[in-house]
Amino acid sequence: MDLHLTRPGVVAPVRIDPTGRAGPRRGEARGRRWRTTSPRRVVPAEVDAGNAHQRIAERVAAMPAGCAATGWAALHWQGERWFNGIDAGGEPLAVPIATGDQVGLRQRDGLELLHGWLFDDDVIAVDGLPITRPERSVFNAVTRAPWFELGLQVAAMACAADLVSLRELARYTARLGSRQHIRRMRMTVELADENLWSPMEATMLLRWIERGHPRPLANRPVFDRDGRHLLTPDLLDPAAGVVGQYDGTVHDLREVRRRDLAKEETCRELGLQVVTMISTDLRDEQAFGRRLDAAYRRAGEVRGRRRAWTIEQPPRWVDTSTVALRRGLDDEQRRRWLGWRVG
Repeated sequence: MDLHLTRPGVVAPVRIDPTGRAGPRRGEARGRRWRTTSPRRVVPAEVDAGNAHQRIAERVAAMPAGCAATGWAALHWQGERWFNGIDAGGEPLAVPIATGDQVGLRQRDGLELLHGWLFDDDVIAVDGLPITRPERSVFNAVTRAPWFELGLQVAAMACAADLVSLRELARYTARLGSRQHIRRMRMTVELADENLWSPMEATMLLRWIERGHPRPLANRPVFDRDGRHLLTPDLLDPAAGVVGQYDGTVHDLREVRRRDLAKEETCRELGLQVVTMISTDLRDEQAFGRRLDAAYRRAGEVRGRRRAWTIEQPPRWVDTSTVALRRGLDDEQRRRWLGWRVG
């Protein structure tokens, strides 16, 4: 299809044109100045093929009208920064394309064709590129994820980017009736949270619930009795006084590690029991569960003491824990209260 993109830095592929007016002639297209993106379509050779947005646009341009980017590609095009189309080994993921009812389309390298009918409002245009609406993009990503945990991460990060709310996902899921994999989607909506700030927080939440402990709150700020903000743990069971933190590679950086240690010290002073998930827990799933059980046992031993902390927010505090609340902020409030999400 012919794309008329308006996104800065992304170049729409052009057709080879025998007249040379709308694109290069065939002989010119074989030269060093052009790079072939799909049969009979090219872009200037200097255009970065490794840029995720460019790669998405090139794959969509190779498809007939009526098709649209979906899954991680559509979410990334709309600003979801966590899933940028690179797998754990550093290799680019295939771009998923929703084809609707069109048949006879061939799989190509770098493409993942998703066949199946689309609702009339499922395809939207963003900066000139046809993509599926966030609800459908999340559904396709969740139901095609190789394991449940990855799909939960996708849903949580789409909510974190305010592209979709859990309520919107639930309504869309209800429209799908008994479509294949619908049970997985319903479970994802039930377990996800709108205030998780990283994919691994979604993993920790899932492991926490699977261990049989009460569902914790995600990124709920903790205050002293005078309303001063003390810390915002990744996960918190306020009834038990148990805090969950994820410690990934980035936490090895000196300044980040310093803040983490200060947070742990604050928790000890407040009587909060901290359990930390680390990257090796992804291989040994029982390790985090055992530490979590131990944290709950320690919390039980100190239960009954007067608490010097509360999760009740002071009047001046602006709650940003849900998609609806974040969408309701004006530009100045977003800069002040959500500035950490920039970049």
